[in-house]
Amino acid sequence: MLASTIFTVLAFVPFSFSTAIARRAGNATSSSIDSCPGYSASNVVKSGSSLTADLALAGPACNTYGTDLANLTLKVEYQTAQRLHVQIYDTAEQVYQVPDSVLPRPNSSNVDADDADLSFSYIASPFSFAVTRKSTGETLFNTSGAALVFESQYLRLRTQLPDSPHLYGLGEHTDPFQLNTTNYTRTLWSRDAYTVPEGTNLYGNHPVYFDHRGSSGTHAVFLLNSNGMDIKINNTAETGQYLEYNTIGGIVDLYFLSGPTPTQVSQQYAEVVGLPAMMPYWGFGFHQCRYGMRDVWEVAEVVSNYSLANIPLETMWTDIDYMDYRKVFSLDPDRFPLNLMQELVSTIHSREQHYIVMVDPAVAYYNYTPFENGVSSDAFLKFSNGSVYQGVVWPGVTAFPDWFAPGTQDYWNGEFSSFFSATDGLDIDALWIDMNEASNFCHYPCSDPQGYASATGEPPNPPAIRPTPPEPIPGFPANFQPNGSISKRQASGDMLGLPGRNLINPPYAINDVAGSLSNLTLNTDLIHANGLAEYDTHNLYGTMMSVTSRNAMLNRRPADRPLVITRSTFAGAGAHVGHWLGDNPATWDAYRFSIAEMLEFAALFQVPMVGSDVCGYTAYDTSDELCARWSMLGAFYPFYRNHGDNQVLPHEFYRPYFPITNNASRTAINTRYLLLDYIYTALYQQTQDGTPLVNPMFFIYPNDTNTFPIQLQFFFGSGLLVAPVTDDNSTSVSYYLADDIYYDWWTRESVRGNGTYVTEGYVGFDGIPIFYRGGSIIPQRINSANTTAELRKQDFEIVVAPGLDGTASGTLYLDEGNAIDQPQTSLIDFTYAGGVFKMSGSFGYDPGVSIAKISLLGSGGGNSTSTNTSLTMLDKEASRKIPLTAEYTATLAS
Repeated sequence: MLASTIFTVLAFVPFSFSTAIARRAGNATSSSIDSCPGYSASNVVKSGSSLTADLALAGPACNTYGTDLANLTLKVEYQTAQRLHVQIYDTAEQVYQVPDSVLPRPNSSNVDADDADLSFSYIASPFSFAVTRKSTGETLFNTSGAALVFESQYLRLRTQLPDSPHLYGLGEHTDPFQLNTTNYTRTLWSRDAYTVPEGTNLYGNHPVYFDHRGSSGTHAVFLLNSNGMDIKINNTAETGQYLEYNTIGGIVDLYFLSGPTPTQVSQQYAEVVGLPAMMPYWGFGFHQCRYGMRDVWEVAEVVSNYSLANIPLETMWTDIDYMDYRKVFSLDPDRFPLNLMQELVSTIHSREQHYIVMVDPAVAYYNYTPFENGVSSDAFLKFSNGSVYQGVVWPGVTAFPDWFAPGTQDYWNGEFSSFFSATDGLDIDALWIDMNEASNFCHYPCSDPQGYASATGEPPNPPAIRPTPPEPIPGFPANFQPNGSISKRQASGDMLGLPGRNLINPPYAINDVAGSLSNLTLNTDLIHANGLAEYDTHNLYGTMMSVTSRNAMLNRRPADRPLVITRSTFAGAGAHVGHWLGDNPATWDAYRFSIAEMLEFAALFQVPMVGSDVCGYTAYDTSDELCARWSMLGAFYPFYRNHGDNQVLPHEFYRPYFPITNNASRTAINTRYLLLDYIYTALYQQTQDGTPLVNPMFFIYPNDTNTFPIQLQFFFGSGLLVAPVTDDNSTSVSYYLADDIYYDWWTRESVRGNGTYVTEGYVGFDGIPIFYRGGSIIPQRINSANTTAELRKQDFEIVVAPGLDGTASGTLYLDEGNAIDQPQTSLIDFTYAGGVFKMSGSFGYDPGVSIAKISLLGSGGGNSTSTNTSLTMLDKEASRKIPLTAEYTATLAS
């Protein structure tokens, strides 16, 4: 029975938080977690849109993983009709909370509880609460199965769930897209996760899950907590099905999102963590990188070889090879001298291509200007004695920026402005940041970083110097040809974290694969300039570097959209940056799980600019067959980059030992470029309201139970079904077609789905099954091109794919592609119904091209047996191009 009907006021004697700590410390005894008494609620105050209450420990403290906190506060807010916010925190407000400066809180409309989709109820003693969906009466979250435990270094909250729930999220991971629900633990603690192994904590942390219940609706639960945690999902005879949070700090800070559709849940989550950042148009082109480039000439050779192979390349990247002994903000003067690097970049720019390099957070602890500037700016993390904290990364002994320090942003801006100067430095177009978990090669306690660096050979010796390139490099100037000339402490209420905690080895040990919390990362007892402990903020380090680096890029190019690709992320990172999925192995398994990872970030976590290293980064030499398949799949990642390690066979698409990949990659990139405006439009939409630019099957067909576990096919946008071949070395594939009408991308023949799997007997390595979904209108370029600049000069084809009801719709967003503040834009709506095609909307931007063709697929009905028929227009405008600057109507017939 719920306390809203049986609540009884409880008498208790209040006492101060400091008294409680002292009392526990003086006579603390440790008991089993199952003996913890929970809390009792009193002083409940309700208003139309909120509820508050005091929570007091309901019995003898258990002190299992720290000291039980005696006095807590419950705060419930009906923030919007679809969002409920529930917080449980220490009344003294000393326990650490995620700073607003890192993740700004969403605006609240303070709706009346009677007008909300969700309902909050509670039981007073022992305290528990439940969240229900009003429209169905279904319980979405119910904590009555286990007592709330809130200790100085441990928090437990358990919710009961229906049997065999359909859960998604809780990343970053390479586990199944639909999460296991028996004896399963997701650990969130950022680490340098080489080969991204399944079942482990990886680079980033997104403590949100989607609970999809078919026709009953979808909802999400987001725990805003950056402390390390184990999230356990299990089903036993004693407990039933449950999900349980076990954190080593922080508070209960839950956002419940009512949906009820999966897409609406994703949109509502975007309102909480921030809408994604818009990316430059060219960022959707094809990118190439490889670790182990020996000099600037080899970088130029790769760019040139793509052109010679007639494979489009938009952006060339360089890993840490360009650095002087791997020191950030430096150039190797012998292999990547400034004058040649500037000539490389200017040549790339003259070819309408782009250039990106890597910057790591660790700054070499060495007598050079970037380190000295960091010291003078007081920008580095320090030991308690005031000395600069030292670890070991690529350049050897390193210092690490303190992103909370007041001088760090100006320091970072200064290094970017100088080193990446358009006139005196390296004029990069975008940024790649890595190792920002933060990674530290030196095992804790790392008492002798210099000795460790020397023993492990960091930094290694660079390769031998080549005085000139060994072969001519077509398309590059004389210097790139053989024989060319080289010219405070804490107070009550500051939420900085409780005093007296063990910040190195907390009583509750999360399942961190790296071992202790500080191993292979920063010491967790480091205190930031603002008084926060690394113990509490570790999982924020990557996103804070991302924000600081984005700001530094804006400082040097204030008018341009920054493209920043990061490795480590936290909730809300997509509002600033994109994400590549890390150091994946060149295996078929990694090829397969990249799809689920992409879906998690783009559709669930609101980090839409995401992709995996195509062909696999490391561990094994990729095969021609795997690389070919991956080139096709990668064309449907939002972020499309080929990247490889220095220890594996180079696998640029043009390599002569990859003849299958040569052909497949041309097809893949050309197909992507035809659709680039379609996916650019989808990203624009996601930046406006959170609608995902790629979609799991159940997002499109939420009532079809067959779609719930599908993770090997997906929707690119909402109108294109992509079903890659995923079996090792196979040329056949089985894919699911829901009860709907589709049209084959390649043949444009109609295909009637009936809720079953279909086997396609032969799919060449240069092919991938793609289908227009009925009801969609897809704008696509009529021709591909070698660069996105040339692509923007191509006319459009508008493909009309009628649904079962004979109608279709779609959208096209147009702008100049790079500016943050667009002077003019167009947002064009296409509709088709009753044989009539209409184009309407806003037409502020003139793209300088037209619609050259409108293609009507099938005959407009679900029972069509016709193939793609030639389009005829019943008006007289069939012979001329249609401008994209005004409304237009035409009657179409097949």
